[in-house]
Amino acid sequence: MQTRKKKVNLLYVALMLLLVCMTVGCSKQEESSQQNEPAGTDSSNTLVIGAYSVAKDAVGELLPKFQEEWKAKTGQTINFQESYEASGTQARAIVGGFEADVALLAMESDIDKLVKADLVSPDWKQTPHEGMITRSIVVLGTRAGNPLGIHDFQDLTKPGVKVLYPNPKTSGGAQWDINAIYGAGLKLSEEQEGKKDPAAAKAFLEQVHRNVESLDKSGRSSMAAFEYGVGDVIVTYENELLARIAKGVDYDIVIPKNTILIENPAVVVNKYADKHGNRELAEAFVAYLRTPEAQRIFAKHGFRSVDPDVFAQTESTFPTPEGLFDINYLGGWDEVRSTLYSKRGVWYQVLAGI
Repeated sequence: MQTRKKKVNLLYVALMLLLVCMTVGCSKQEESSQQNEPAGTDSSNTLVIGAYSVAKDAVGELLPKFQEEWKAKTGQTINFQESYEASGTQARAIVGGFEADVALLAMESDIDKLVKADLVSPDWKQTPHEGMITRSIVVLGTRAGNPLGIHDFQDLTKPGVKVLYPNPKTSGGAQWDINAIYGAGLKLSEEQEGKKDPAAAKAFLEQVHRNVESLDKSGRSSMAAFEYGVGDVIVTYENELLARIAKGVDYDIVIPKNTILIENPAVVVNKYADKHGNRELAEAFVAYLRTPEAQRIFAKHGFRSVDPDVFAQTESTFPTPEGLFDINYLGGWDEVRSTLYSKRGVWYQVLAGI
């Protein structure tokens, strides 16, 4: 028994020595391979992108083109880690620790959340087009042939009309929708009374909201629900409907007389880009989004270009409504957050029925 045990122990020791030798040998071989790697071989970087859901298709087409451009310029092969969420959800994720190098969000107020968290420079708007990369407008989408005869926001208040828009608590698109409806109410009060009447605008928003069928998480989710057959009319981005129509979905687009100009920003998230050593890459990507090539791709996906020349080339696709207004008509984002979306704001009063 003792002899047999001794032989087993010797065999175990021999096997262990063999494994150690093999491991050391492999390590030396890998080290040698790395040392012998020729100079100038492509290095690899990963750019982390946090975007709002509606931008997904356009960004998906832009990434390979930027990848190719960066490779030609620097010799570096870059990869992408992408996340698409409702804009408000995305902004909260980045503040909460999702380390995006670049943020493409639905609206300025979501970028402000990143500024307050010391993730983005307060002077982010001191860039071309004040930090914006795309524009759009709020429109109405109906079933093919517009069977209910929808022509403006006022028609959304009619009995039996089922309306869709997403939840402004999570969706930047929804806030643009609410802003458009409330602003249209202000415009109507100006036409009828000769001045803006916030009470009339609130009443108008209440009338529309009574017909809302569901509040989805994001603009893209709301669009998906509409495609499944929910609702008669969707309040949404013009680019969302143009993109769906381009893919063969049969909808009618109704442009309200009074509606809001949407502006969508992109920023480098300084803290995370610096942490990852990606500042130069992130800045180059955001700059690329404003190039004529990128702007034409955005236009292909239904966005209005921020580049004057590209917009001039595509203007026939994007009619300007008579009463188009921007966020400044509502007092700017600070005023809108206070008036509409604070805990006692107009939207929450409408939601609570008070």
